[in-house]
Amino acid sequence: MFNKNIKLVIAVLIVAFSVYQFTLNEIMNGIFLILLAGIFILLYFWNEMILLAFLKLRKQDFPGAMKWLDKIKNPEASLVTKQQGYYNYLQGIMISQSNMTKGEKFFKKAINLGLRMDQDLAVAKLQLAGIAMTKRRKREATTLLTEAKKLDKHNMLADQIKMMKQQMKKI
Repeated sequence: MFNKNIKLVIAVLIVAFSVYQFTLNEIMNGIFLILLAGIFILLYFWNEMILLAFLKLRKQDFPGAMKWLDKIKNPEASLVTKQQGYYNYLQGIMISQSNMTKGEKFFKKAINLGLRMDQDLAVAKLQLAGIAMTKRRKREATTLLTEAKKLDKHNMLADQIKMMKQQMKKI
């Protein structure tokens, strides 16, 4: 994994070499090099380690996803702000299964850094509501649940939200 700035430098160098190839009338080489530079630019915005961790998480392979996330040594230096949000989001999902307090810290940091999709933000707030409910913070849990319900536009989390509201009545 390259640093985010190194990815941009590599892309600029490849584009410069493709311009050189165009001046030599090597059109196909120039086009190929521009496409290659595009890959580095895409990887600047979508980190490859986070993408691989999402793929492992989709297969319910938590140790494999954690392995890919552990390869990111310094998230602040090598990730863009939104990627840092998703890094903390994934860390929160995996760590909250064993340690709720650390998971809460990661989810709050992910929400502060920002997540691109409303559905991911809704899941993070739903997880935070569950953690607040286990710590008997009912008021915080209810506000987080209402925020999660507003963000869940496709009603994918409707059953979980209903179940958590029923469990909150018991507290």
